[in-house]
Amino acid sequence: MSEQEQKKGVDRRHFLLSGVAASAALGLSKALAEAAPASASAKPSSARPNIVLYMSDQFRWDFVGANGLNSSTRTTNLDQLAAMGKNFSGAVTNQPVCAPARSVMLTGRHATETGVWKNGIPMSQSLPTLAGELRKAGYSSNLIGKWHLAGGEPGFVKPELRGGFDDLWEGANALEHTSHPYEGSIYDGDGKEISFKDQYRVDFLTDRAEKFLRQKHDKPFFLFISQLEPHQQNDWESRIVGPKGSVERFQNAQVPPDLRNLPGNWQQQLPDYYGACEAIDQSVGRVRRILEEEKLADNTIFVFISDHGCHFMTRNQEYKRSAHNASTRIPLLIDGPGFEGAERIEQRVGIIDIAPTLLEAAGVPVPPTMKGVSLMPLVRDPHARATWPDEQLIQISESMTGRAIRTRDWTYCVAEITGTTNQQAAPVYQEYQLFDQRNDPSEQVNLVGRKEYRKQADELRERLKKLIVAAGEPEPEIRPAKLYA
Repeated sequence: MSEQEQKKGVDRRHFLLSGVAASAALGLSKALAEAAPASASAKPSSARPNIVLYMSDQFRWDFVGANGLNSSTRTTNLDQLAAMGKNFSGAVTNQPVCAPARSVMLTGRHATETGVWKNGIPMSQSLPTLAGELRKAGYSSNLIGKWHLAGGEPGFVKPELRGGFDDLWEGANALEHTSHPYEGSIYDGDGKEISFKDQYRVDFLTDRAEKFLRQKHDKPFFLFISQLEPHQQNDWESRIVGPKGSVERFQNAQVPPDLRNLPGNWQQQLPDYYGACEAIDQSVGRVRRILEEEKLADNTIFVFISDHGCHFMTRNQEYKRSAHNASTRIPLLIDGPGFEGAERIEQRVGIIDIAPTLLEAAGVPVPPTMKGVSLMPLVRDPHARATWPDEQLIQISESMTGRAIRTRDWTYCVAEITGTTNQQAAPVYQEYQLFDQRNDPSEQVNLVGRKEYRKQADELRERLKKLIVAAGEPEPEIRPAKLYA
């Protein structure tokens, strides 16, 4: 190892250990000292990078402190991640609900193409997946945590329904139905129950990740750590449950401006939500330090992402499934080979782009069936940002049958005119929402139907139609709104 490479490793370890909350969580100074000599099993720099994809369920974009919008967040480790790699601050989910969003992320296809246009449907086995393509290229593909892509059974997932995660499997199809915040079970690849009790669920899954990362690896690995928090506990009246003491620590925390003027349950749920997000941050820091201790960090791409956000029942009768920023904007932080150097990339990118991005970063061919695009041009060439399409299609199900386009300046949403929720697409939609993101990022004023915005709505309608057709759907009729919202 060259002197420059050694210095880079020391600087990285110093940076990762500088967070007070992170250091208090593990007390790793002795362990790092013992781990200082170079490991004989360390991967050479020419090896394909390992990939850790860390997903937190329902984590709002603005609850990452590095995004500068929330003074109450305690995300020391996520902030350090942003300070070392790329912060895709314009990232959105292309389907703001759990299972569809995950299917989009892993296949690079829209939810209406993966088969998972709503929760409870198994993902198509015919599509190439991120895990499957990496495995064909010599990776091991491993999952710990929530899956949600095997249909209606909450627990054990049959091998053929695992989307290419054919090595380590320690998960539950619907973790929110096989566990509670301080007790429950996941299942190994053979269906054996792995249980925990009197331990916060985030920490239990992090323990399982640590066990995997500390073992010897004879090939590059892809590890998907799929946490449930800060998602609500469905069978506890949809309560969000943070670690013990969250309510006391966060009872006077900042209320995001999109929530303040609207009825919902944020008054009761925000303190626990903050606590759960803090626990996720500490878990991220712990995983990152384990990678350092095992001499894996310099050859590992680390991704932090969420499947959707959370609006606390202010926009509909639950937490997401709307076109609002609170539902659709997601954190996307990437560090590691190819993503080094702090930079904020503001262009609109989608969860649909994750699979092609990571495949290209790993030097693995991207299947032509994937409709997402690699984000590597945005990373490598600042000039590419000027010509980036900067728009994303959002499909909405369950709360309504809807479609939306998110651009830099606008959100334009249409809905099926009868309000049906039992179909994946509609031949006719009506304009439903128009938000000016420059002047109203909290989306307090719906401009749909106002004559002074007719020209803008007409332009967005045509752009949305093109995105719908590109996603494989017939071109719909979109009728203009006739009344102010």
